[in-house]
Amino acid sequence: MKILLAVDGSEYTKKMLAYLTTHSELFSSGNDYTIFTAQPALPPRARAAVGKEIVDNYYSEEAEKILAPVSKFLVRHGIQAKSQWKVGHAGEQIAKLASSGKYDLLMMGSHGHGALGNLVMGSVATQVLAHCKVPVLLVR
Repeated sequence: MKILLAVDGSEYTKKMLAYLTTHSELFSSGNDYTIFTAQPALPPRARAAVGKEIVDNYYSEEAEKILAPVSKFLVRHGIQAKSQWKVGHAGEQIAKLASSGKYDLLMMGSHGHGALGNLVMGSVATQVLAHCKVPVLLVR
């Protein structure tokens, strides 16, 4: 099974990983995992003021802060996963990658580091559910 793990470093990312490890049908070295995070775009004036190289380094460093702990966690459990990140709105980027990457399942936490969000689930999760054609497993 090809599984996309959408992460943001929040407590709900940790809950999603805990759920994953307790379900052997999802957590197996026979599955193909990709860890994904989306970085919010900096305002255009800020990008112009500091330059492309600094902005690109910033995005890369911020993504690595989120992806590295998840990757290390999976390696400790015998799972090698690919890592990927994009710049843009998280909900849009997650849904786009899930569909274009032909994943069998998208897993993510129900809330994260987004803005205030909705009462039942986070705004990113709501947007993903509205636009994603891949089955989504939300962990609360």
